[in-house]
Amino acid sequence: MMHSHEVVLREELFALRNQIDRFTHDYERGPASLDELVERQYIGAVPVDPLTGSNQTWQVDTETAPVSLDGAVGILDVHSGADGTALDGTAYSEW
Repeated sequence: MMHSHEVVLREELFALRNQIDRFTHDYERGPASLDELVERQYIGAVPVDPLTGSNQTWQVDTETAPVSLDGAVGILDVHSGADGTALDGTAYSEW
């Protein structure tokens, strides 16, 4: 069962990262939040992390300094908020 959750997690991370990249290309800044990806219709909804069962546990890496005039720091990357390690021995938070 855990293997299937890991597969889904990898798919969700790939999709989120792809949309973050598209957003960044289109707006020349990263999204201020995952919700902004929804608001601007890059994704239909923030997906549920299959390991935590919540769409509120995603961990984001943001820019270290604002790159837009409004002072917002954009998302550069996203990771699972799940504790623990995968079957391959890596931490979910490092994916």
